[in-house]
Amino acid sequence: MIRLSGTTRPLLLLLFAALLLSGSGCSRLHNMKFFAHKDDPIETMPVDQLYAEGHKQLEFGNFQHATIDYKRLVSRFPYGPYTEQAQIDLIYAEYKDNNFDDASAAVDRFIRTYPTHRHIDYVYYMKGLIDFNRDSQVLARIAQLDMSLRDQGAPRQSFNDFANLLRRFPNSRYAPNARQRMVYLREELAKHEINVGLFYLSRQAYVAAANRGQYVITNFPQSQCDGDALALMAESYKRLGDAKLADDARRVLQANHPDHPWLTGNWPHKEGLLRKMNPFATGQ
Repeated sequence: MIRLSGTTRPLLLLLFAALLLSGSGCSRLHNMKFFAHKDDPIETMPVDQLYAEGHKQLEFGNFQHATIDYKRLVSRFPYGPYTEQAQIDLIYAEYKDNNFDDASAAVDRFIRTYPTHRHIDYVYYMKGLIDFNRDSQVLARIAQLDMSLRDQGAPRQSFNDFANLLRRFPNSRYAPNARQRMVYLREELAKHEINVGLFYLSRQAYVAAANRGQYVITNFPQSQCDGDALALMAESYKRLGDAKLADDARRVLQANHPDHPWLTGNWPHKEGLLRKMNPFATGQ
């Protein structure tokens, strides 16, 4: 058993008393906060005023406050036109506040609850927009990283979301913008496959590299990466010692992209792909 000295025991008693007082103080503060929350005017506002308050905060760009107002409205008034519009506005507020997971969850709830709502096409559009911007702002701002080098789960999902919108609502007012974003995403996905293929090439995984090039040709025909895909295939087959396949790829590349640098021995570039793929090395 550990024996406490005469000087240690009073110190421990003081510490224990301080902890009790601290807990009691926290409890009082919690109760004060609770009663202050109960007296908050938002708890007695009629639904139209509560929605107007949330919409005002949304227009001012105070997305966190708007989110609180909309959630309180939905909690107090589970049904009605104000509640439906508040849930739509909540999706936008969460999205603008970079709460992408919460925004996506709000989209899924709305689609399940109001599948035939007159603004359901907007909700499907927001689903694609949320995934389109997921993580990209942080990477672009902090790492200054080529977006084709990041994980492609969110871009692929965004592409599928926009495709779903166009399939369900081809005449939606949001369809033209969705198509433009899909064109951009298609190029990014193709570029990503080329980057992965170049990585395999640098690791002497030539079959895997050639397969990535073939994947781009098959799944992203007429993309801006067609030339790089053919060059990746030609280089991979050459290093594998398959002269026939290498010549076939060279011939197609020569016919369609006669200015591609691989034809003059200047591709892939010797700038260090691994360093390029490292976000902490960018901009050094």
